[in-house]
Amino acid sequence: MNRPSLYFRDEHELFRQSVRQFIDNEVVPHTDAWETARRIPLSIFQRMGQLGYLGLPFPEEYGGVNADFWYSVVFLEELARCGMGGFATAVSVHEYMAINHIARVGSTDLKQRYLQPAIAGEKVAALAITEPDAGSDVSAIRTTAIRTDAGDAYIVNGTKTFISNGTYGDFVTLVVKTGSPTERTGAGTHPISLLVVDLDSPGITRTKLNKIGWHSSDTAEIRFDDVRVPVANLIGQENRGFYYLMESLQLERLVAAVMAVSGAQLALDWTLQYLNEREAFGKKIGTFQAIRHQIANIATEIEMARQFVYHTCWLFTQGDVIVKECSMAKLATSELQKRVVDTCLQFFGGYGYMEDYPIARAYRDVRVGTIAGGSSEIMREIIAKIVIDAVAYKPVYQSK
Repeated sequence: MNRPSLYFRDEHELFRQSVRQFIDNEVVPHTDAWETARRIPLSIFQRMGQLGYLGLPFPEEYGGVNADFWYSVVFLEELARCGMGGFATAVSVHEYMAINHIARVGSTDLKQRYLQPAIAGEKVAALAITEPDAGSDVSAIRTTAIRTDAGDAYIVNGTKTFISNGTYGDFVTLVVKTGSPTERTGAGTHPISLLVVDLDSPGITRTKLNKIGWHSSDTAEIRFDDVRVPVANLIGQENRGFYYLMESLQLERLVAAVMAVSGAQLALDWTLQYLNEREAFGKKIGTFQAIRHQIANIATEIEMARQFVYHTCWLFTQGDVIVKECSMAKLATSELQKRVVDTCLQFFGGYGYMEDYPIARAYRDVRVGTIAGGSSEIMREIIAKIVIDAVAYKPVYQSK
């Protein structure tokens, strides 16, 4: 039964139908091929660009749609229903993480050279924060960008790792340390800035990483050896990158939460179908109370998580600084999805351990959810600082 929604209008649901049709017809049939190749073809990004999917939150002047955030929620929910964690991640990183900073504080020149082709699906973007020795602690990164004597370029040196879209992508939003060693920011670190770097630049070496899951997406370690980057490729203000990142992580974690709930629901949908098909002891296994009650618990937890995520999305649309809620949403939903997939796989028995069943792929894909985008441990510490220590956060993009 369709009930009136507090958040979605009829046009959102029509959009959902179109995205679901696209996913079912143009993405899902290629699952085995893309998972085996461990690569997503550029053509699918171009197709999504043609359909306007990669420009939902961005200005029309750069090819975007300038749609309200609920269109993005719909898109992310349907994206997660493709059943490939790698594909969903590659697209969401491209649209909501890698080019978000360019859209928010990038120059007109950067928007024309990078944002516009990214929205069109002609260029694929990556975001590079993590390093071999710096994961959750962004302030500990070692990659440097030193201005040349002429002052017209940066020379970048360092290594980034676990970078989605890093192997086959066209450009990267790169997090670097700038300024002199004596300069400090409020975070107690060397100043951090954001640069746009073409991934075919001289001095860049990309190594494809072999992952447990997310096989359809490419993940790379990227090394920068005296890479020359024009100063014009600086995103926003120099030495403000740390604060840009801290605010944008709200959106990143909210995106992860939306897709985690949808992914959990997909696993439940697969399982419900299987329970109505599989028989044991002369009856459908969905009639056994031990299974039925666990399904009831799962369905309840998913619905509770969905409503909290929707509420957090609503707060986001109001322009609130919602570090606490986004951290809670990411923590709760990533842990929930991992638990749901594990429980559902159990009901498939031996078949759940076979690669022929999508629940097996989900089991591999879901494990990284409590690590990527901020580990569960970091989420708990952020929440504790806000709840216990009364730490407060202010808007960044508009502040000086």
